[in-house]
Amino acid sequence: MKTKTLALIHTSATLVPVFAQLCREKLPRVATFNIVDDSLVRAIGERGALTPDIARRVAAYVSSAEAGGADHILVTCSSIGPAVEASAPFSAVPVLRVDQPMADEAVRRGKRIGVIATLRTTLEPTADLVRRRAALAGRDIALTARLCEGAFEALMSGDAGKHDALVAAALRELSARVDVILLAQASMARVVDTLPESERRVPILASPPLAIDHLARVL
Repeated sequence: MKTKTLALIHTSATLVPVFAQLCREKLPRVATFNIVDDSLVRAIGERGALTPDIARRVAAYVSSAEAGGADHILVTCSSIGPAVEASAPFSAVPVLRVDQPMADEAVRRGKRIGVIATLRTTLEPTADLVRRRAALAGRDIALTARLCEGAFEALMSGDAGKHDALVAAALRELSARVDVILLAQASMARVVDTLPESERRVPILASPPLAIDHLARVL
């Protein structure tokens, strides 16, 4: 039987080892290759939104992944999620945005759903996805979105401690109000591991493992 091939499109090189480890654990018989362009998110930040020219570049990477022999394509950045969905109908192979399985899991787990991010350009696409996946599933939800002001800037300036403290405070506050929390950025997952069990009042979901679990089922 032909070995399946998964292409992963990233907007940060730091995500390559994260997904490589998950693929080794959960997709041991699937071949993988990576496409990385960290200028995409930088361009979104400069423009303040996902613009048509950036969306065209995303579509080009999806096309390149297909031409490279992918049987399935995973795009690991939530900020470009709408462009991923726009590109999918033009691909001959399935294309998955990384946060879709996470959104579906949140909708299954509760009515009051929290979304947390350190970038507005990531928060809004993820919140929109959750609303649409809930509507598709016929679920009535109440969504609360939280932006950790200053956390991303702290991380970029090298102050990881301040970033983690801001994210942890937001998680504690949000957990008292919702049934489940989604992390709009995988970089926040390490903060969850530092929280005492007593402060993890509700499930806190991160997209990478849920996306790879989904692909393990379909591949």
